[in-house]
Amino acid sequence: MALFTKKKRIIGVDLGTSSVKLVELEDEGGRPKLVTYGFVEQQGDIIKDDSQLTMGRIVGALKSIVKQSRVSTTRVVTALPSFAVFTSIISLPEMSRKELFSAVRWEAKKFVPMPLEEMVLDWRVLGQPTGVPGAAPAATMPSVALPAAKPKGPKTMRVLLTAAPKSLVKRYLDIFKAAQLQIVSLETEAFALERALIGNDKSAIMIVDMGAIATNIAIIVNNVPLLNRSIDVGGETITKAIASALNIDQNRAEQFKRDFGLATSAGSAQIPRTIEFVISSVITEIRYVLNLYQSQGERPIDKIVLAGGSAFLPHFPEYLEKLLNFKVVIGNPWARIAYPVELQPALEEIGPRMAVAAGLALREIV
Repeated sequence: MALFTKKKRIIGVDLGTSSVKLVELEDEGGRPKLVTYGFVEQQGDIIKDDSQLTMGRIVGALKSIVKQSRVSTTRVVTALPSFAVFTSIISLPEMSRKELFSAVRWEAKKFVPMPLEEMVLDWRVLGQPTGVPGAAPAATMPSVALPAAKPKGPKTMRVLLTAAPKSLVKRYLDIFKAAQLQIVSLETEAFALERALIGNDKSAIMIVDMGAIATNIAIIVNNVPLLNRSIDVGGETITKAIASALNIDQNRAEQFKRDFGLATSAGSAQIPRTIEFVISSVITEIRYVLNLYQSQGERPIDKIVLAGGSAFLPHFPEYLEKLLNFKVVIGNPWARIAYPVELQPALEEIGPRMAVAAGLALREIV
């Protein structure tokens, strides 16, 4: 037995389209403890642009944040973006694990719009703590899904089936290898958000993650993302709309957005109206997801949890509560993480935008 055991440390990296976010945690007696964190702006969309120039920019951003944050390990958990992964929940008759392998691949042909030879497949029998032995490595988790109807009889099972392009998975592996980081797990943002913002809560919860470029909407039941959709509207969309409406530069528009938000009594009523117009498409998508979920006869939604940089948009929670008639709260990814008390103000300020990175790091500890 070793006299001095090195504590296990892990980095969660959220590789976004406009920034890279990093959270390093260590396992301190079974409880996650914050080691360091950081974020840096980046240029380049890893999904739409696989050029060497973009790849180089992303690798450079990774190296920069690793250096600035002074991380102490190279072990990384990262996530594929939800909109790049295909998923569905299917109902199958009870069968052996060997039979399930063939059945899952057969069902995958019905919804995956690409040849299966070009995809990485993963599946999980819902109600079981781990995946079925013999399945593909847990490289991906869910994206756009329509929940299957609840099984009618006792001899059926529900399977969460996901698929991601092999080319995208390889791109991630190449980028992190070039940054001299070792990927130990690869999943999708929906599971990271569930882990960071919901924890052991088994109720039905909607997460609205409004980032810079896109907004992801997920419904989590029993800690499993049953439904997940994405829309190309985010914080930058709002900023650009304000800049255009008021004929000002984007830096000033960003400040106006943060100052006024959706306040109806704001000095410039045009700003809240412009924001309302932009996020109306997000509201429409939220209602669509709710209707899709409720049509399956599932349990009622308990609350909506906000994440992403736009979660702190002034009066956004109250605005959603009034429109949707649901309890709306801002998610706190640090709730299960130990950290120095003097960091609390800074962590609270950046919490929502760090949710995915924190949830990724938590995967290897909780």
